[in-house]
Amino acid sequence: MASPFIELQVGDRTVKVTNPDKVYFPEIGATKRELVEYYVSVGEGALRALLDRPTHLKRHPDGVQTEAIYQKRMPPKHPDWLQTVTVTFPSGRTAEALRVTEVASIAYCANLATLDFHPWQVRAADVEHPDELRIDIDPQPGLEFDAARRAAFLTREVLAEAGLTGFVKTSGNRGVHIAVRIEPRWDFVEVRHAGIALARAVEDRDPGLVTTAWWKEERGERVFIDFNQNARDRTVASAYSVRAKPHAPVSAPLTWDELADAEPGDFDIRTMPERFARVGDVHKDIDERAFSIETLLEWYDKDERGDMPYPPNYPKMPGEPKRVQPSKARDE
Repeated sequence: MASPFIELQVGDRTVKVTNPDKVYFPEIGATKRELVEYYVSVGEGALRALLDRPTHLKRHPDGVQTEAIYQKRMPPKHPDWLQTVTVTFPSGRTAEALRVTEVASIAYCANLATLDFHPWQVRAADVEHPDELRIDIDPQPGLEFDAARRAAFLTREVLAEAGLTGFVKTSGNRGVHIAVRIEPRWDFVEVRHAGIALARAVEDRDPGLVTTAWWKEERGERVFIDFNQNARDRTVASAYSVRAKPHAPVSAPLTWDELADAEPGDFDIRTMPERFARVGDVHKDIDERAFSIETLLEWYDKDERGDMPYPPNYPKMPGEPKRVQPSKARDE
């Protein structure tokens, strides 16, 4: 028997939604149809966050309570209008990743059980030079959202000193993400160095609150700023992405004024469409100006601490310190 389906009109496309009544979020009873319709309802904002970016898909075909499929390559079989772009991984291998060009492509992937979208920090026209500096503010176990909030406002102060403006959003969990649109003049290594310089400057402001320690054993109950989110093939959930949590929270773009009182639980698959209809995309101005990271690179060059470890799946990088956690190094 053929699977039940409905068809949604998304722009000029007709998107087929199979098994629309399949429950993806059992705790609240949210279905696949709700997921797809959610992305259509916030389509303008979701598209702005993903437009022309190579994008990985985090899929949960059997619902949020099951293991995810993290898909970096688009399936060979897909509609002709769905576009792809070639990306190169740290290993040197290449892949055809989704290139988001319209809201219908987001809806199509939501029908594939994609809960959250993970875009690269580059555009398809130039996949070697990021146009976004990313600050991932991650409170460690024992801390709540308020710690991330305080670290975010501290980061905003440092960004201002460097002549940069950041756009803030909830991660959809306990963390905060800040995006800075930058000129695509620097490669991944340089943009990552700028991220390290920024993170260290924030840490220096309040080392009791913020840490840049890559090794978890050194972080303690502090907020970690993950500088490695600026490395090649490292991604964060995009603005408006639905997160794989029982109550279907979303990564919510905010104004800085809103961040002062915001609670992540206020933004989910059912509350965000009403908010979007009322206030629109509060990040609509993010592409109006691209900034230089020269000041951050000057900070990095002057810092005698040099580079920091890369993630474990990367080849050994030039100038990188020994990639071994401190406790093991002491034992050796």
